[in-house]
Amino acid sequence: MIDFRNCLELAVAVGENRFTMTRGSFSYKQKTGKPVRLTREHAAETADGVAVAYAGTSPEERYTLYVTEEEGGRVKARLAYTGIAAKAPHNRFYVSFPADPDEHVYGCGETYSKFDLKGENVRIFVAEHQNTDRIGKKMIREKVLGKNPAHTLPFGRYESYYAQPTFVSSRKYYVHADVNGYAEFDFTEPGRTTLRFQELPVLYTASAETFPALSEKLSAFLGRQSVLPDWIYGGAIVAIQGGTETVDAKIAAAKAAGAEICGVWSQDWCGCRRTGFGYQVMWNWEWDRELYPRLDEKIAEWRAAGVRFLGYINPFLAIEKDLYRTAHERGFCVKNRDGGDYLVTITTFPAAMIDLTNPDAYAWYKEIVKTNMIGLGLGGWMADFGEYLPTDCVLWSGEDPAYVHNTWPAVWARLNREAIRECGKEDDVFFFTRAGHTGTVAASTMMWTGDQHVDWSRDDGLPSVIPATLSLAMSGFGITHSDAGGYTTIMHMTRPKELLLRWEEMNAFSPLYRFHEGNQPSRNVQFDGDAELLAQLARTSRLHAGLADYLKECVAECADRGIPVMRPLFYHYDEAFAYTETTEYLLGRDLLVCPVLAEGAGERAVTLPEGRWIHLFTGREYVSGTITVPAPVGRPPVFIRKESPRLNEFLALGRNE
Repeated sequence: MIDFRNCLELAVAVGENRFTMTRGSFSYKQKTGKPVRLTREHAAETADGVAVAYAGTSPEERYTLYVTEEEGGRVKARLAYTGIAAKAPHNRFYVSFPADPDEHVYGCGETYSKFDLKGENVRIFVAEHQNTDRIGKKMIREKVLGKNPAHTLPFGRYESYYAQPTFVSSRKYYVHADVNGYAEFDFTEPGRTTLRFQELPVLYTASAETFPALSEKLSAFLGRQSVLPDWIYGGAIVAIQGGTETVDAKIAAAKAAGAEICGVWSQDWCGCRRTGFGYQVMWNWEWDRELYPRLDEKIAEWRAAGVRFLGYINPFLAIEKDLYRTAHERGFCVKNRDGGDYLVTITTFPAAMIDLTNPDAYAWYKEIVKTNMIGLGLGGWMADFGEYLPTDCVLWSGEDPAYVHNTWPAVWARLNREAIRECGKEDDVFFFTRAGHTGTVAASTMMWTGDQHVDWSRDDGLPSVIPATLSLAMSGFGITHSDAGGYTTIMHMTRPKELLLRWEEMNAFSPLYRFHEGNQPSRNVQFDGDAELLAQLARTSRLHAGLADYLKECVAECADRGIPVMRPLFYHYDEAFAYTETTEYLLGRDLLVCPVLAEGAGERAVTLPEGRWIHLFTGREYVSGTITVPAPVGRPPVFIRKESPRLNEFLALGRNE
């Protein structure tokens, strides 16, 4: 781990931020003076550690780094201003320390086009991942004209729903910064790591002999997710919108085709609006009785048949509806500088945001979840957004929104978690989020990897799910899934049948198997589009249900020890290729999953780690190394570790499918 007592270089500066938000994407510029390096003077023993004194350019500018050892071998380093003035004259703080040029670096929340972050400068600021300007240019150049799914934009052009000031090194140590504001983790210099903050940082580091042990230490510090309700392992959660009759008919058709259906996700349970972007939810969190007549009765009926009903919510309100009028009258919305409700444009329409720093607003919104969702009988929901808090708004608490912005997703997740707990439904109801920062892992029951494009692109489509999932795993968040089929349709992009078939194959080997119709359902292939699609749903949903005991075991391990369910290969195999692999993953200890990520592929090359591996569907045994295997639709390359105690159980599952 990093020796905070002896190896840190510190610098300070004064800077000024300029944020501009467009649909959740933040253009960021700053004007910063030349950094001044602090001079290390001496170190003195304290009652619980060491205090390292640093001087600036004058006797008045002094800082002290307090280094202490905490439980489990974790080391804490707190930088404090100890000069003469009442407060620090600087608002930029730079921490540098030596790095191994050959090490690999992971984490920082969720990253899509890159998994190994060595060589990159990572922005730690929660935002909408899919910047609309970036997407539009890419669409024209790559998808509409060139159709080059392997092309990716420079890393610096990306933003992330989940940005966390934590990284893990291939040398088996982690560093976490206890900061809330904008930060940058700079890994561009081979022999040095530089962390840039806008507040006095508190740093933590620890090391371990193995990656499982390191994850155990990191999760013990950051918090751990809980186990999930047993019913979610019973098959697929299909996405159906359009009303009670439509849901009923599609459930019946899926079951008639032999599918195992454990849930229906109907995000328009509260109504819909049709915009230029597509078919979107009406953000008024009340049962739409016109669109879903007798929904309360049907939820009970579906539940009796083993099918839960799931919905959708976010921290915004549609300004044309009753809930907003109530929130407005009570002063519960985030304000602009003129004292009015701050209206944020979401795709094509404005919406108001609940001020979660207001205890009365927080309690009111939580009661909506408890009464209108849990009380109606919902088995779960997507708790969307969390990354849109404007940096120029006015909060009830009086806090600077630029420093609250990153913490917002964790507060939003906590509200949902508390609603479930206070209703005594933790064994029956869950939710999933997409935005995050420090604190989210302890509050959210599950992540999903955001709004992928309905395409094969490395940076936004099907292949982006694996690096996103693995980077979350290395940040301490070990229970994740993705929308089967992706979400975003723009311009001429539509979901092809083959893409959905391949995405289903991958998601069957994840903790949760859930679909999304996409923002333009009528333009995208759906799970019940034809007989082949229904047959694939039947096959993959049975596979997922057949993995139930194994998945429960993996999730319990994550809840107990922080060991991620979907893991990078280097987690158990110290082999060179494993540290940069982004197209394969381990599901628990015993299954190696190698999804087909390219259009038109009937086979794929896979690299097997050390040991002997048994193909799930053919039973053929392979030794370690790179091989090319057939991969027809319905038979993705999935391998069982030969030493697995569940070998025969898995082989029986593969034969049955």
